[in-house]
Amino acid sequence: MSVETEKTKPAKAKTTKTKTTKTTKPKTTKTSVKPKKQIAVIDDGKPRVLLAAAEVNPFSQTGGLGEVASSLPVSANATGEATMAVVTPLYECVKEEYRKNFEFICHINVPVAWRNEYAGLFRYEYRGVIHYFIDNERYFKRPNLYGYYDDAERFSFFNRAILELMPFMDFKPNVLHANDWHTALLPIFYKQFYMNREGYEGMKTLITIHNIEYQGKYDGFLLEDVFGISGYEYYTLEWGGCVNLLYGAIAYSDLVSTVSRTYAQELRTAEHACGLENAIDRYADKLTGIVNGIDTEVYNPETAPSLFANYSAENPKAKAENKRGLQNLLGLPERSDVPMITMVTRLAGHKGLDILKSAMTDIVKEDVQFVLLGTGEPEYEGFFSDLQATYPDKVRALIMFNKDMSQKLFGAGDIYMMPSKSEPCGLGQMMAMRYGTIPIVRNVGGLNDTVTEGEDGNGFVATEHTSASLYEATKRAINAYHDKEKWAGIMHRSTSADWSWARSGKEYIEMYKKLLEK
Repeated sequence: MSVETEKTKPAKAKTTKTKTTKTTKPKTTKTSVKPKKQIAVIDDGKPRVLLAAAEVNPFSQTGGLGEVASSLPVSANATGEATMAVVTPLYECVKEEYRKNFEFICHINVPVAWRNEYAGLFRYEYRGVIHYFIDNERYFKRPNLYGYYDDAERFSFFNRAILELMPFMDFKPNVLHANDWHTALLPIFYKQFYMNREGYEGMKTLITIHNIEYQGKYDGFLLEDVFGISGYEYYTLEWGGCVNLLYGAIAYSDLVSTVSRTYAQELRTAEHACGLENAIDRYADKLTGIVNGIDTEVYNPETAPSLFANYSAENPKAKAENKRGLQNLLGLPERSDVPMITMVTRLAGHKGLDILKSAMTDIVKEDVQFVLLGTGEPEYEGFFSDLQATYPDKVRALIMFNKDMSQKLFGAGDIYMMPSKSEPCGLGQMMAMRYGTIPIVRNVGGLNDTVTEGEDGNGFVATEHTSASLYEATKRAINAYHDKEKWAGIMHRSTSADWSWARSGKEYIEMYKKLLEK
């Protein structure tokens, strides 16, 4: 059915009747199918942004997109210079502790090509941000967010439902902000079917590329049968011999952004653009890059409950207790004089595991401890498990996904390993620096924009994607660790820098303002 599967192993879809479950639809709420009167809006020129995302932390998350969709709106709303709301699918994984407070708004039928599908709308305010959840059990009541044979239809429904349900929302946007291929149809549908309808006029559209590796490539026959778009539009959405949803969004959107300045430049090269380099170059006048931030409330060494001891940039002495606590927990020798290298990652080649695997032959010969947390490709899971068996006093391989443990590694580590071959933005390096754990990175994407090496540097940089370059950077970090005065300076520059969304949020707001001026 599809030219490209967005995950390598499709899961079986669970078919259910498309009705709202008892756990999500309050019995006391009557269904309303008449549009609510939207709040009166004074056109003061300020952005009113509806951010559409396939995942939003803490409701659903598989990666960095969920962090961005959660934190950016909080930061933007706090400034008073913009108002943001979020719309996302109501997945099975959304916890009851949130569901019980959802407000049921309405349900309607949404066109999905030649058929109609049930769509329920729920509203929930979280951290000062309005979140809208779109419900359809047949599409979203499944164990995983992605990786199904009908993902094209699932997210086509989601995008169409956003636009059909907008009259029922108590939020009238002037910017529609799509993210990655899952919401790429939003600007396409808007320009195709809605921009001239009453109540929809004058909206600007934006697509943010978080990871260009996944593009939403599908056979041309899906254009009419699944997306409901005329076959005459095929060549406005075709790239590389198939319908490419991300390319279509790039072409249709008023603006295109990505998650770091360096990545914006890299996307114009064949090495990083995964076949879309010429398309990006064609629309380069639309492209801008903004480095993401991190949630400094969640990732805060002064308050994080996962740490063995809390500490601050001004008084980092207690950081040593976290190292000792992790060593004790994992059964490593309790040594304060040995640099501990930590790593939290998905175990995949593009995360730099290919060169790290070779470099570890030399790294483990140094007087270091190495603790890795993550899951992924069996090749790397097996390698690091075997490495632990060979070096039980130096290596721990925690083959799992555990947020509590990840914070422990950020707090306990002296050095943070992040040798990615490609990294659009990267959040791990900023989280590590927030905890005073000094990163070793490759000079790609957002890593290049956030980590520098030198007299006023905050980390260490491998300039080539080779095991030799990575080992040399690691050796420089180990040597610096033993120079206490030098190391204290690097730690201070890392922890005192502003990695918050307050910085990045201002850049997004300026981008929204410029978009509205177009």
